[in-house]
Amino acid sequence: MIRRALIAVAIGLAATTAQAAEPKKEGKGDVGQYVDLQPVALPIVNKGLLVNYVFVYVRINLTGGANAARLREKEPFFRDALVRAGHRTPFTNPADLSQVDTPRLTAALAREAAAIAGPGQIRSVVVTSQAPRRRIGQLRG
Repeated sequence: MIRRALIAVAIGLAATTAQAAEPKKEGKGDVGQYVDLQPVALPIVNKGLLVNYVFVYVRINLTGGANAARLREKEPFFRDALVRAGHRTPFTNPADLSQVDTPRLTAALAREAAAIAGPGQIRSVVVTSQAPRRRIGQLRG
């Protein structure tokens, strides 16, 4: 009777240990093939005047064969490329001065990211969130 109880406890303990080890493997394997950029403030310019800043959160999705760890180390380079592109030709959305022109931003950053990472490393660029400094719409005049 005691022997059966000890065996049952040992089996239960082994199953619990195996289950506890499983999430760690999943967490470690679930690194993801992307690079998240730190938030970047991009200027919104209307008729030559700075009217707003929009903080954008961007994710660069990588191809399956890309070395995600190596490309995450290049995050400052991706961010710098976005800042330079956004100040060279602002991604102003004329319909709403509280948002950036997402298609233009993603196309420009995809070109820059491909140059930084190398050919065949970048799958897509996605703006995950936008937060304007001020809530304003279209200016009149």
